[in-house]
Amino acid sequence: MYDQSLFLQTLSRFARVLPAQYDLEVALAELTESVAAVLGLVGSGVTMAEDGRLRFVTAVSQASGELERIQEEQQAGPCQDAYDTGDVVWVPDVRVETSRWPEFAAAATRLGVAGVAGIPMRLSNQIIGALNLYSSTPRAWSDEDLAAATVLADVATSYVINASKMRQQQQLSEQLQQALESRVVIEQAKGITAQKHAVTVDEAFHLMRGHARNNNASIRAVAEAIVAVGLQV
Repeated sequence: MYDQSLFLQTLSRFARVLPAQYDLEVALAELTESVAAVLGLVGSGVTMAEDGRLRFVTAVSQASGELERIQEEQQAGPCQDAYDTGDVVWVPDVRVETSRWPEFAAAATRLGVAGVAGIPMRLSNQIIGALNLYSSTPRAWSDEDLAAATVLADVATSYVINASKMRQQQQLSEQLQQALESRVVIEQAKGITAQKHAVTVDEAFHLMRGHARNNNASIRAVAEAIVAVGLQV
């Protein structure tokens, strides 16, 4: 049975930090620690989809980390099934169901893991990864256990999407800043070139563009050279 009080505390904390800019790797690591504590697990981990394959991102213990790596290598296990089907996948004791995921079951037995579950990380109809749960003893996963884990998986998904949007916004801001900086230095170079050749700024720009083409350089590089070192075109 999950710890309801700790579950609510975890949700409260994530609700406070989610709107802020937060390091995704740290957030997911904190999530795996929280879900392990809430459900009383020996370990937990997160795998994310990249180019159609699940990649190990983080785990709360050495044993769960090794199981995550095995699933990444084999592309087989509860997290892979959860990702492929979009359904919660759980096994009370993977040590006695060796035919389903042979390599994973053998590793779980060696590492002292019995009950396992995979919770899909879902955004609308898209599955972006899985939250993985590991119990040291056989576990009849209750509806309450799986519901709590699903909510926390949704929290993890929100973090991923939030971080992705922030990266996109940051990239857009950086590109805009670069464009503005280029425009400033190009305008300066046009003015310098126009004055030196006694031509209009439009004619100066044609001179700069021709020099850039002839020397396989960007117009910004030419402009920076005109402004910084007095390049003449």
